[in-house]
Amino acid sequence: MSTEFENSPCPLCLSLETQFYHQDKRRCYLQCNQCQLVFVPNQFHLTSAQEKAEYDKHDNNSADEGYKRFLSRTWTPLKTRLLQQKQPSTLGLDFGCGEGAVLSQMAQADGFNMRNYDLYYFPDNSVLECKYQFITLTEVIEHIADAQQVWQLLDRLLEASGILAIMTKRVLNQQAFANWHYKNDLTHICFYSEFTFGYLATKFNWTFEIIDKDVVFLTRANT
Repeated sequence: MSTEFENSPCPLCLSLETQFYHQDKRRCYLQCNQCQLVFVPNQFHLTSAQEKAEYDKHDNNSADEGYKRFLSRTWTPLKTRLLQQKQPSTLGLDFGCGEGAVLSQMAQADGFNMRNYDLYYFPDNSVLECKYQFITLTEVIEHIADAQQVWQLLDRLLEASGILAIMTKRVLNQQAFANWHYKNDLTHICFYSEFTFGYLATKFNWTFEIIDKDVVFLTRANT
């Protein structure tokens, strides 16, 4: 199985220069030689129904203080940055907000206006017609199959000097990946590294910052 799926196109940069990275009992993982994204070939993806059934098992809501502490690893540094900018009005989008849309509730409690979008739970495409000063994606991008299209969308949605606040665990190396619990979630199909985020920053002319072990900020140029 390790060689059968080699040269599957990279979902992020579409390069055909991909190679075997890892294999377990359930799936094969490839890595792109250009952007270094580690990804699961399409043949191993869940159906939409199977994927939503997995998400329906989550019980993330605003009454869960542990979940709010988890989200605060993204929201607290983002809020600090937004307050430093001192913009008169700031509009944000929680992209892939999930059924509970908890992060936007946290933001609104702190005085920030946020909208929600989620393919399964908040499928309101009208919110994708606006531009935003900040966009959050907490534990989202590892689920997205059409990575290139979504990153292009995010670039269109972001205002000048706007911030993409991303939470996802990062790939370190093959040895760590082999024992990594994060890959065992079958809804996780794309795995980003520091190099991959740097690739995206260069492609879209963004500034890239590592905020925490699983949080990065990508800031659009001010023009």
